[in-house]
Amino acid sequence: MSNSNGSDKDIVVLKVGGSVLTGSRAFRRTALFLKHRSELTLNEKLVVVVSAQKLATDRLERRARGIVREPGVRALDLLWSTGELRSVALLALHLQAIGVSSVGLNVHETGSLFSTLYQPCPARPSVAAGHLKDALAEHAVVVVPGFLATRWDGAIVSLGRGGSDFSAVLLAIGTRAVRCELIKDVPGYFEDDPHKNTCARHLPSLSFEDALRMAEGGCELVQPRALLVAAEANLPLIIRTTEERAPVTVISRGGKNERAELREEPVAAQA
Repeated sequence: MSNSNGSDKDIVVLKVGGSVLTGSRAFRRTALFLKHRSELTLNEKLVVVVSAQKLATDRLERRARGIVREPGVRALDLLWSTGELRSVALLALHLQAIGVSSVGLNVHETGSLFSTLYQPCPARPSVAAGHLKDALAEHAVVVVPGFLATRWDGAIVSLGRGGSDFSAVLLAIGTRAVRCELIKDVPGYFEDDPHKNTCARHLPSLSFEDALRMAEGGCELVQPRALLVAAEANLPLIIRTTEERAPVTVISRGGKNERAELREEPVAAQA
């Protein structure tokens, strides 16, 4: 895919999950990772999609249900959005503190839009990334909220559990990014849960079909809708942590056949 940010630099979309953003130190570690990354890859512009801090979405939902047993969808989506926006602002501030040229955008500026009447999952928003492209022209790193889009009348809509993965894939396609990386608390896929089985074998590469089969079996490391849309667009996904020397998993149409080529890129060589 060629870039579309009005410069000769490639766009890379990185999604940072809530399991990574566990507190103030984690935000700073993520900011330092992004600073190091932007200094190593001067030919890239980074779009960083962030989730709400770990457990924040559940806490917000409990608060809503403490007020009314069945909260309205629109009010609940609006409340949920505060978790993602908080993450955007905090990460942008941490980047600012260490001298990274960066900016945080809100849901409406990001450009993910349902162009018809309110439709929950499985409808797919389009991406009109005008504000995002303008921000990329001025900054090395642009931080945006995941999990959220807007509908035709401006109301905020959530994209379901794991929706930040879906957001990242949509933005990668909409901005014609060269890669999409999903940063988790584990360095990719394993044959078994590495939190429960420390001897579980790491899987360095998977096809989209393999990842979808694993999701059907209960391993939803990546949201299935995100996998389906990435497969449609032939957009490779790199699953990783912020640890420099940890392994990664590359999900692609060709699986093992494409892994070596992808790992030649600076992003895939780090973890």
